[in-house]
Amino acid sequence: MEENEVKTTNISEIGEFGLIDRLTDKITFFNDNSLKGVGDDAAVIDNKEQMTLVSTDILVEGVHFDLTYTPLKHLGYKAAAVNFSDIYAMNGRPTQIVVALAVSSRFSVEAVEELYSGIRLACERYKVDIVGGDTTASKNGLVISITVMGVADRDDIVYRDGARPNDLLCVSGDLGAAYTGLLILEREKAVFMANPDMQPELGGNDYILERQLKPEPRRDIVERLKAAGVKPTSMIDVSDGLASEILHLCKDSKVGCQVYEDRIPMDPLTVKTAKYFKLVPSITALNGGEDYELLFTVAQSDYDKIKEMEGIRIIGYMTADTGNAVLITPDEHSVPLRAQGFKHF
Repeated sequence: MEENEVKTTNISEIGEFGLIDRLTDKITFFNDNSLKGVGDDAAVIDNKEQMTLVSTDILVEGVHFDLTYTPLKHLGYKAAAVNFSDIYAMNGRPTQIVVALAVSSRFSVEAVEELYSGIRLACERYKVDIVGGDTTASKNGLVISITVMGVADRDDIVYRDGARPNDLLCVSGDLGAAYTGLLILEREKAVFMANPDMQPELGGNDYILERQLKPEPRRDIVERLKAAGVKPTSMIDVSDGLASEILHLCKDSKVGCQVYEDRIPMDPLTVKTAKYFKLVPSITALNGGEDYELLFTVAQSDYDKIKEMEGIRIIGYMTADTGNAVLITPDEHSVPLRAQGFKHF
C-alpha cells in the first residue's frame, strides 16, 4: 500500500452489527425524554403531556442526490436537516431521529461513517438524538430514510389548514438559491464528463452551493415568532418550490391568495445566476425547491409584530376566492399560480 493511500474496509468484513457499532458508538443524547435508543427493538421516548410529532423523508441516489458532486458528509447533514424542517413547519421542536440506510457494495465502511458524521453534526447543532435505525444491502446505490420525532404543546401546533381570508402570507429567508446552486453543480458535472482533466469553476458561488448541499432548517424563525407572541395560522416548509407550497396552503385551508412577484425575496447571487442560465429569477424561487424556508400565514392583527422582523417577508395575502391563487407581476398583471417544481413520481 502506498504511503498516502487510505485503507478502506469492506462492510462484509465487519457485518451489519459491526457497522451499527461503528456508526453509533459516538452518539450522545441531548434530551431527557430519550430513555432508550440504539440497542433494543424500539426506542423509548417519554413525552409526558406534550404532543408527539412524527415525519419521515427518504433520499434515493440518482433521484434526490448525485454523488458526483455531493460530499457524503454534506449529504448526511442534509438528510437530517430536511427532516428537522418538517417539525419546525409544525411549530414544534425535533427531538429524536431513527436512521435507515440501504448501501451497495461499492461503499466502504469509512464512506458510510463519513455519511453518518454529517448526520451526527446536524443532530449536534439542533440538539436531536439518534435513537435507532436499520441498515441493509442495496443492489443499486444508496438510500437514506430518516424518521424524525418532535414535540409541541397542543396549543402551539400549526397545521396547513388554518389560513383565513385576509391573512398575510409570509416567507422566511430568500428563495431560489438551492436551485441555482444545483444548476452550477450540474454545469460543472457536464464539463467534467466531457473532459475529466478540467478543474471545476465553483468560485464565487459559495452561498448558493451551500444552500443546495447543506441547507439549514429555520429553527430561528420559529423561535423569533414565539418570542414576538405570533402564532402562524398555517405553515409549511418550502421543499418543492414556493408555488407548490402556496397551493398546498390554499387547498388545505380552502382559501385563495394573491402573491406579489416583486415581493418574493431572492439573494443577488441567485438573481445573477438565474440570468446567467437565461432564466427569469422569480421562476427559480417559485419552482426551484429545496430552500427549506418556512412559508406561513398570520392574522392581520399581527402585522405590526412582523413587518420589521428580521428574516421575514410579507409576499401577499389570502383571499376568500377558494382555490384561486394568482401571481401579481410588477406591471400589475394577474397570472394563475402553477406548481412546476419537483414531482416525486
